[in-house]
Amino acid sequence: MCAEMSDSQLFPSLNINLLQEPILQKVSGILDQTSDRGWKKLASVIASDRRFKLSSQEIHQCSLKVLDSEGSPTRSLLRLMGDRGCTTKELSEFLQSIGQSEAITILKPPGIKVTVQPGSMAVLSGHMVKLCCVASGHPVVNYQWFKMNKEVLHGNSSELVFNPVRVEDAGYYICRVNNGYSFNFSDWALLDVFESNLNCYGIPDNKLHIHTQPKPQKLITGDRLLLECIAIGKPLPTYQWYRNGLALQDETNKPYTVLSVSVEHRGVYHCKVTSGKESEDSIKVDVEVLEELTSVLEIDEKEEDTFFATDKVALLIGNMSYKNHTQLKAPMVDVYELTNLLRQLDFKVVSLLDLTELEMRNAVKEFLLLLDKGVYGLLYYAGHGYENYGNSFMVPIDAPKPYGSSNCMCVQSILKLMQEKETGLNVFLLDMCRKRNQYDDTIVIPDSLKVTANIVFGYATCQGAEAFEIQRSDLANGIFMKFLKKRLLEEKKITVLLDQVAEDMGRCQLTKGMQALEIRSSLSAKRALTDRIQQSACSLESSKSNLQWAKANELPESMCIEFECGVKIQLGFAAEFSNVLIIYTRIVEKPSDIINCNANITNFPLDLYVDPKEANKQTPEETGSFLVSKDLPKHCLYTRLSSLQTLKENLTFTVCLSYMYHGIEDILDEHKEIDVGRPLISKLDIHSGIQNPCSKSCLFPDSPCHVPEYFGATSHQRRYVQPPSYSQSMYFRVCPDSRLGYLPECSTSPNIPEENADEYSDFPSIM
Repeated sequence: MCAEMSDSQLFPSLNINLLQEPILQKVSGILDQTSDRGWKKLASVIASDRRFKLSSQEIHQCSLKVLDSEGSPTRSLLRLMGDRGCTTKELSEFLQSIGQSEAITILKPPGIKVTVQPGSMAVLSGHMVKLCCVASGHPVVNYQWFKMNKEVLHGNSSELVFNPVRVEDAGYYICRVNNGYSFNFSDWALLDVFESNLNCYGIPDNKLHIHTQPKPQKLITGDRLLLECIAIGKPLPTYQWYRNGLALQDETNKPYTVLSVSVEHRGVYHCKVTSGKESEDSIKVDVEVLEELTSVLEIDEKEEDTFFATDKVALLIGNMSYKNHTQLKAPMVDVYELTNLLRQLDFKVVSLLDLTELEMRNAVKEFLLLLDKGVYGLLYYAGHGYENYGNSFMVPIDAPKPYGSSNCMCVQSILKLMQEKETGLNVFLLDMCRKRNQYDDTIVIPDSLKVTANIVFGYATCQGAEAFEIQRSDLANGIFMKFLKKRLLEEKKITVLLDQVAEDMGRCQLTKGMQALEIRSSLSAKRALTDRIQQSACSLESSKSNLQWAKANELPESMCIEFECGVKIQLGFAAEFSNVLIIYTRIVEKPSDIINCNANITNFPLDLYVDPKEANKQTPEETGSFLVSKDLPKHCLYTRLSSLQTLKENLTFTVCLSYMYHGIEDILDEHKEIDVGRPLISKLDIHSGIQNPCSKSCLFPDSPCHVPEYFGATSHQRRYVQPPSYSQSMYFRVCPDSRLGYLPECSTSPNIPEENADEYSDFPSIM
């Protein structure tokens, strides 16, 4: 109360020239139009007051303002009074003496009004998030943010920025605004923050998205039922639970809970989430309720069906930019989409593009260090490949032409090493060709595998066949991933899930009769990728490896750089893959006398090849980054750094600022050297080591293999052909120098040129 009184007492002593112009205009309008209580009467009263010494000549000059089209004698008079120190209190007294109550009302201390209220929202950690409050008031509005009843440190501006937002930032926020005469409060805003494994520091779009889906339940009467659905979006999402398609009354929370279930609670449940005009339904899940002790067998089966992973680890490799062979498009999109899906299933994922033989071997070694007893391990590869004598080979981007097993990685050798870790589940998803390599007669003989009943191979195509990719705009999907991504989050045994993917692929008219998913499995238990993680004691070495692997997804912190001229630049970072970094820059503050201000980044380490023509672009798409553009802040300059695994030292670069001052034609420059350490995968040093040309395709040089000499290679060219029943164009993965073709989903391609190639003369007319 005391603070409010002191604020009000400040207003009467305010010089009238500091009043808002609309207030002065309103007072002038009243006095200009009123004859008996108008400006002349006011001028005569002021002239009689010795404090202001208003002369008749000055009053005459004010009267001449009526000759101007928009002139005001009163406004001219008030300006003179303000120049001589007249306060609002003194002006009010003068107006009261002439009986001008209407003008006095306008001069009362102004209130303050919040015009933009902060909005409640639900977000994922790691993004930049803003709460905004805007108020109108005279002369200057001050802001102070509170979290509940505590002031927020540095929360004294219109925007409260979290960069990045953390889970502990969640809570209720309110903003107090004051203008020195009165104060007001905004509405309360709830900031809901959920943990995210995604590594992208940017302003998220406010689109509604379900982050956590409900999971099926198998319960016994009397058990507690808990279904959970968590969504992000702005405004704050609302929830409505349904059973068997009917809305459940008053069930509008994120979790749906029944403390003690009965058979009446059986059914199919889902949650409808709404945010503003958007709405989204969760997946539908079954809740089974068995009567208590109806059958010991039923209870035992329930317990047997519950499986856990001690951890989940995935390594995803997509090879596209081959140096000596046909370049591909699909692996980038396939790896990106699979990464996001696996992270929703709580997998620790490292996703890598375009690896050499040495880098692939070292990446797999790091992956193997993470495996331990009960861990679910998943290896996905998209790129060129082939299969000889039952062994599958992944082709690195630096493979020679032609290549053989000594230049590639044998998948079965990796499986052998995974088994030695006593993993709970070993899944291989191989999106590559499986034709025989005619240039390689090597017979690789890995050690015999243990009978572990936990191995699943999902091949994108059958033995001896090619695999295809779909071309749409600048993005491409492999046929395998096009159908796999639609089912990967389903809570089903992995082999059952892959069977259904195979059925979906079989109905695809574009590749019918040319590509079919093949599954090889020894899995006996009903293990699924959706199985929950149940932590167990792990070795010291495993703990160290987990920490090291987590570092492979660490981004540099966003920073603000201030130059001597007063310009401030925001520098932000986002990860497209574990070895692809997006750097974005934005001018956030500059002095008013500076014009034509530009900030570019340059002078990257020589280990990284960065084309200057592809750097500092106005859109992420211009840099070749189509996948994370929606998560990046707008109105920035973007630079994409790929192949971070080649970085041998800290990532350093120069921020170059060029600017001009008003009235000066010379362009001035300033530079700042930036060191952001070792971002993402560069921490793991997978470029290290000596490439052994005699590694014999097994993971390590001492693996037993028999390697005869290569047959001489003949010159050959890639052949592009037209399928007999389709107008769409295709590429296909063929050893030794092609992986897969592309199929536009909606296309009317012209005739495709066909090149002669003797060694491909036995191909069917499909291609």
